[in-house]
Amino acid sequence: MEVGVIHDGERTAMTFDEPISIASVLEKMGIPPSTVLTVVDEKIVPHTSTINGDIEIELIIVSSGG
Repeated sequence: MEVGVIHDGERTAMTFDEPISIASVLEKMGIPPSTVLTVVDEKIVPHTSTINGDIEIELIIVSSGG
């Protein structure tokens, strides 16, 4: 299955043979899950969600400060 990830305006495509969690995809990309929201079909989804087929994921950077 193909997982497309849009992050910072760039699209990265990865291929996986087995179901994988969004958190694992982020880990493979070197992106700390606490720094992004994951959006699929205009809905925020948890990083614990399992990907079972082709998908497009958009990452929204979460900024915090004081």
